[in-house]
Amino acid sequence: MPHIMIVVSPYYKDVADNLLQGSKATLETRHATYEVFEVSGALEIPLAIKYGCMRGQSKDSSHLKFDGFIALGCIIRGETSHYDIVCNESARGLLNLSLEYNVPIGNAILTCDNMDQAVVRADPAQKNKGADACNAVFSLLDIKRECHV
Repeated sequence: MPHIMIVVSPYYKDVADNLLQGSKATLETRHATYEVFEVSGALEIPLAIKYGCMRGQSKDSSHLKFDGFIALGCIIRGETSHYDIVCNESARGLLNLSLEYNVPIGNAILTCDNMDQAVVRADPAQKNKGADACNAVFSLLDIKRECHV
């Protein structure tokens, strides 16, 4: 049974709550266990996941406490370039961790132009990106198992 670390930034609380709801429902359907950790913003998510990777004290993913990771948050475009920095750097951080520690990370840090887009993407009854992040993790776990990695 996979054990998953969920890291969520509740900067936009209603959006984050919906992402978390979609993720939890999918994990429960797949009979996975999980732990939820909260951070203040999207830029803090990669470091929190790195801490989760380090809990096993080895870069060999077979010794990690968590089998996979899910990043949940929302970044909405504003009037400055801060949006681009946060979007790019949080995604880069997650990709680097995934490759460094050989672990699947489902990225549901929404990058939206406005709140309406975020609400639709987060809502479990609509686009359900929280569930999509879980499904990404499970597809990678399946490939990892098939490749005997």
